[in-house]
Amino acid sequence: MTSAALPALVASGSVAEGRVRGAGGRAAGTLLHSRVCAVVTAASCLAHVWLAAGNHHGLRLNALMLVMVAVCVPCAVHVWRQSSVSALRRIMASGVAMAAVHAFLLLAPGGSVHSHAAAAPVVSAAAAGSEGHAAAGLLAVIALEMTTAFLAATLVARLRPRS
Repeated sequence: MTSAALPALVASGSVAEGRVRGAGGRAAGTLLHSRVCAVVTAASCLAHVWLAAGNHHGLRLNALMLVMVAVCVPCAVHVWRQSSVSALRRIMASGVAMAAVHAFLLLAPGGSVHSHAAAAPVVSAAAAGSEGHAAAGLLAVIALEMTTAFLAATLVARLRPRS
C-alpha cells in the first residue's frame, strides 16, 4: 500500500472499521491486537521464569510456574504468527487459572503462602512491611494475568465470523 492510498482509505472509513489488511490477510487492528496479546503473554512468561530462577517460592511453586510457562510460550508464538483460536483459548484458561492460584495464595488462611509468612512468624515491622509488598506484588500479577485473559478473549471475539 502506498502512502498516497492511506488518506483515501481513512476518508472511506476502511481504516476506522479495521478493513485494511496486514500480513496474512488479517485486518490491521486484529493484527495489532494479536501482537499485543502475544507480547503480554510472553512478558508474563518471562516474569514467571525470573521468579522461578530466583528460587524464593519452593520447589512446588517453581515447578508450577515453569509448567505455566511451558503451556503459554507455544501459545504466544501461535498467536503472534496466526491468531490461532485454540491457542487464544488456552491463554484465556491459563490466565484465569493463574489469577485464581495467585488469589488463593494471597487470601490463604493463616497468612499469605506466597509471602513466606508460613515459614516463620512475623516478629518485626520490617517483615510486616515486606508482607505488604508481597501482597501488592500478587495483586499486580493477578492484574497481569487477568489482562492476558481479557486480551485473548476479546481477540477471540474479534476473530469470530460475523453473521
